[in-house]
Amino acid sequence: MKVIGIDIGTTTISLVVLDTEKKAVLESRTVPNGTFIRTEKEWERIQNPDRIVEKVMRELKELRKAYKDVETIGLTGQMHGILYIDEDGNCVSPLYTWQDGRGNLPEFDGKSVVCLVKEETGFSISTGYGLATHLYHCKKNQVPKNAVSFCTISDYLGMKLTGRKTPIVHISNAASLGLFDSEKMMFYIDTIHKLGMDPGQLPEVTDEFKILGYYDGIPVTVALGDNQASFLGSVGFQENTLLLNMGTGGQISVLSDKPFEEGGIEARPLARGKYILVGASLCGGRAYAVLEKFFRTFVVQAGGEDKALYEVLKKLARAAMNQENPVEVSTLFNGTRTDPTLRGSITNISENNFTPEGITYGVLHGMIKELYDMYQQIHQGTGIQVSHLVASGNGMRKNKVLQEISSEMFGADLSLAVYQEEAACGAAVSSAMAF
Repeated sequence: MKVIGIDIGTTTISLVVLDTEKKAVLESRTVPNGTFIRTEKEWERIQNPDRIVEKVMRELKELRKAYKDVETIGLTGQMHGILYIDEDGNCVSPLYTWQDGRGNLPEFDGKSVVCLVKEETGFSISTGYGLATHLYHCKKNQVPKNAVSFCTISDYLGMKLTGRKTPIVHISNAASLGLFDSEKMMFYIDTIHKLGMDPGQLPEVTDEFKILGYYDGIPVTVALGDNQASFLGSVGFQENTLLLNMGTGGQISVLSDKPFEEGGIEARPLARGKYILVGASLCGGRAYAVLEKFFRTFVVQAGGEDKALYEVLKKLARAAMNQENPVEVSTLFNGTRTDPTLRGSITNISENNFTPEGITYGVLHGMIKELYDMYQQIHQGTGIQVSHLVASGNGMRKNKVLQEISSEMFGADLSLAVYQEEAACGAAVSSAMAF
């Protein structure tokens, strides 16, 4: 069965043609997203939904010309963020992405909507989550007047591909918006009403890989959240296998029969009564980019060439791998989802280890240590014992030292995900499962 999978990432848009029987990617295309809208508000992170759809449509049409025997199309994309739609199914707002910071603004008697939700309901929600963004707009009277509902960007793509006027949101995306009961598979309606939001604007939710409609005569299935799609494309339904992703952020995911949420760990619905327990670091791979920028700035000021230093950093990290009494680096440069005020640190510095090699290795070790600590929470709360790691994301694929640190710290063998475009392939797999 040949399936097209589409992934709308924050920085790139990927499409694959997957042969599910041969488990082979026949063709893969990745183009820059490049739709961020310039704004003077440093905390605002918004994109242009219709430009995103235009880019997808252009690539999809080309793939359809080359592969006329495609049987279905699967979708996924960045989670948490929302856009508003009118009664005709057209967007009437930007895409407020998962990186958007309005949920943390202390604009309500010195408190943010994230704080208000916690105080008034006891529930935790992070800035960038759809219902935090929506609550902010409700309180500021900034919901578009002609908006009747909202959805994620991949849900909106499904509407545009099929001509739907209303979205159908898979539980994986619905849960990512916040205030969602992962056991009953529905929003906390009473809580949402109590906070002053209209439950009538919530999108329809499904727990099936449902067909939304047809594009060029081909069934298009409901969009998965990109985390679930990546897990499905990399791990499938294997138990005791942890997906370790390092890209712009960092993330661990493991399959579970029951939800477990504690200390920043989220239980995200997948399918077939299964959950993915997820821990996410806000800085993740950006910590390495911050380090590279630090060294590059020094090199330029010293009269050197302004060019990427990642290959040099790999050599430095390798040289410090077996160093005794190493520098310890906490990479909480952007805090955590539960406490964005936390910051990183460099400790255990000595005359011998305070070197470029030691700092570089320390940053890589710190990136994985943050995720390992989240895994320990999962292990202690559920008893899940990981026996294998599957690594994904360019941050892992391109850094052998990071792979070795991960394998040693988790005490498990590590292999790279079979598909490089894990999320797009997972979307394709989920679409094939609908038949």
